[in-house]
Amino acid sequence: MKRFTTTLSVLLIVLGLSASALAGYAKKMDIVDTAVADGRFTTLAAALGAADLVGTLKGAGPFTVFAPTDDAFAKLPAGTLDSLLLPENKQKLTDILLYHVVSGKVMAADVVKLTSAKTVLGKDVTISVKDGKVFLNETVQVIITDIETSNGVIHVVDGVILPPE
Repeated sequence: MKRFTTTLSVLLIVLGLSASALAGYAKKMDIVDTAVADGRFTTLAAALGAADLVGTLKGAGPFTVFAPTDDAFAKLPAGTLDSLLLPENKQKLTDILLYHVVSGKVMAADVVKLTSAKTVLGKDVTISVKDGKVFLNETVQVIITDIETSNGVIHVVDGVILPPE
């Protein structure tokens, strides 16, 4: 029994060290690597690649990204995403993606104090708080906040925000 307890203790220590080592590694990943490793942002990653924005979001930053999940992209009308990924629509896709990025590292505690934020696209996104929930442009909800990365922060959103024309 003592040997089992010792073995279990050693295993827990090793697992604890492994978990903390992985947590430390995760904090060193940039926005793109963090999103890819998460697994819920494959569409966003593909879109960033198609728009040639991967290098930008792997840059020094800091950036705040309102990152739509795969489910968020799935809410777009049928055919919209396929159309945006076509080479001839690269600028429109780029504009949409840049509308999800704010310069600087804006944590959730700061976001809730804002009524708008200037995006990297140069256009403002409105920010509102209703019943303790944060919304962008009144319809897209921030569902997870403050995923810190080496070059900024990610806030997960449940929809794709489209820039004003």
